[in-house]
Amino acid sequence: MPEKVVLAYSGGLDTSIIIPWLKENYAYDVIAMVGDVGQGDDIEAVVEKAYATGASKVIVEDLREEFLTGYVFSALKAGAVYEHKYLLGTSLARPLIAKRQVEVALREGATAVAHGCTGKGNDQVRFELTYQALAPELKIIAPWREWSLKSREDCLDYAEQRGIPVSASREKIHSRDRNLWHVSHEGGELEDAANAPLATTWQLTRSPQDAPDKEEQVNIGFEKGVPVSVNGMEMDPVSLVELLNEIGARNAIGRVDLVENRFVGIKSRGCYETPGGTLLITAHRELEALCLERDVAHFKQHIGLKYAELVYFGLWFTPLREALDAFVESTQKEMTGSITLALYKGNVSVLSRESEHSLYRTDLSSFTMGDSYDQKDAAGFIRILGLPSRCRARSRMEVA
Repeated sequence: MPEKVVLAYSGGLDTSIIIPWLKENYAYDVIAMVGDVGQGDDIEAVVEKAYATGASKVIVEDLREEFLTGYVFSALKAGAVYEHKYLLGTSLARPLIAKRQVEVALREGATAVAHGCTGKGNDQVRFELTYQALAPELKIIAPWREWSLKSREDCLDYAEQRGIPVSASREKIHSRDRNLWHVSHEGGELEDAANAPLATTWQLTRSPQDAPDKEEQVNIGFEKGVPVSVNGMEMDPVSLVELLNEIGARNAIGRVDLVENRFVGIKSRGCYETPGGTLLITAHRELEALCLERDVAHFKQHIGLKYAELVYFGLWFTPLREALDAFVESTQKEMTGSITLALYKGNVSVLSRESEHSLYRTDLSSFTMGDSYDQKDAAGFIRILGLPSRCRARSRMEVA
């Protein structure tokens, strides 16, 4: 009886040819696991394709809500943004897909897991570090590190030779990843950093030129740092993000063109569309500005940078990420309130900030002097702070 391998399957070019390749080179019984994180594919068509190319079993896992509540919203609360721009859409989905893949492998009695990541990208690290953290006994097969295929053109040739239909063509050569949080684009004209993205590269968002000529306002409500409502309507996580994606996309919000540093040390160039995520992280930052104490807010910026790096590097299932989550959760206890944003042709501005936990006090911040702040106190405060500077200045004068 052949051994079983569970393949993280998307139905794209790479994983479409991996099923026959595994059967030809390992004689495995291939189980294809499809993790639905909101990529918008025709799942039935993906399942049919997996069977048609040789899978003995196809398992579909609906991961959309867990993706948001267990991964995306954790990064949102942490303020995690990689290298100033990237909201970590692919990076956050990979550990969840890999975790469920491991669970399926153990349940099905498989001895191996496989993925379609290339040998110079980030995703191979994210998948395999998850495998090792959760089930180190499973064998890991990474075809891109074994086979002789070197390019997407080689993969297309391989698919054509075996009669495998693929959506990618020699004219349309972008590599894309889509989920509820974003759409990413690599390859094609983007491989040259001097090239601007083609208008056809963008898939989700309107261009600023095509966006409405009228400003649109949106109110986002949070409870303990988690988004719970849009324009006063309480919504489940999936519906909330889908609605914000629609609102942001039609107003040209969330496009990013980024040259980033991959974990393996290579600089790569990609374009990302994260319309709803851009609205959420903007609103969440404004709520923290209103409600988070100064020293905590400043220190949390460091946590956000480290959190983003851990996620990008595939280090989700680590004690450090769990410890950072514990810190972040402690900062979100009073992050309840609502933020109103104005959207216009790719721009986002803040109109209103409201929270019962607001630390903003008009009796302190107003130019009109009240009894809450005695300006005379500032003299002694400044004298104490300036003591080292005065001592240093006097020492220099004595030496001179």
